[in-house]
Amino acid sequence: MPNVRPLNQNKYQISKYRFLEIYNFCLQYNEWKDELKYNTHTVGAQEITGMPFGTEKSDSTAHLAMKRAELERKCQLIERTAMEADSEIYPYILKAVTNEHVGYNYLQTIMDIPCSRNTFYDRRRKFYYLMSMKKI
Repeated sequence: MPNVRPLNQNKYQISKYRFLEIYNFCLQYNEWKDELKYNTHTVGAQEITGMPFGTEKSDSTAHLAMKRAELERKCQLIERTAMEADSEIYPYILKAVTNEHVGYNYLQTIMDIPCSRNTFYDRRRKFYYLMSMKKI
């Protein structure tokens, strides 16, 4: 269970399970960024079937390109939504929603966040609300 409390369902119209879906979606952000950074090759294992075959390089290249495009779309969705929630503190919102156990105390102590605790948590709630409206 996350250390982040689900949003008030009456106020934000987001169920506990919808919140957890969005919360866990955002936690995958760093995995996606790593995959975009390091998974750039198309060399795959050769399948042995006894049948003649071509190199199929275009298929693996196309597959990699489609996968990278989808990962980029997901990352941009999270980044743009953080900016939409608050353009001034979006790096702090992004850090908090894409990493477990990153709350206001961490952001204040390590990253010197330039806003109050109430402002930060209000913008983080706004982020999850906006993500709920966008993510299918």
